[in-house]
Amino acid sequence: MKSKKELKDSYKDKKFKIGVFQIKNTINNKIYIESSTDLVAIWNRSRFQLNNGLHPNLVLQNEWNEFGQESFAYEILSEIKQEDNKTIDYYRKEAKELEKMFIEHLKPFGVNGYNSEK
Repeated sequence: MKSKKELKDSYKDKKFKIGVFQIKNTINNKIYIESSTDLVAIWNRSRFQLNNGLHPNLVLQNEWNEFGQESFAYEILSEIKQEDNKTIDYYRKEAKELEKMFIEHLKPFGVNGYNSEK
């Protein structure tokens, strides 16, 4: 059995999927774009929030309530290849930059999506 320290070190060395994702309403094709340093966990968290009326994006939340979970799809738009010598902060910044690029390109605002223009 592994010690607490070994388990902790093993967790620190674990590589998570980092990148940009979208939640797409398959009825009206509106999309919500965001980035994350753990693309698996963020979908679990987002679904939990949406199913419990807790998601911070109220327009997305309202349409989730209206159309139901089965009308939405989770899609990874881009995943960042990781290197051993980079920190999580580095990848967080890279993911945010990639998110901005996708938002600029796809323009998920108003009738096209759930993001808000800044």
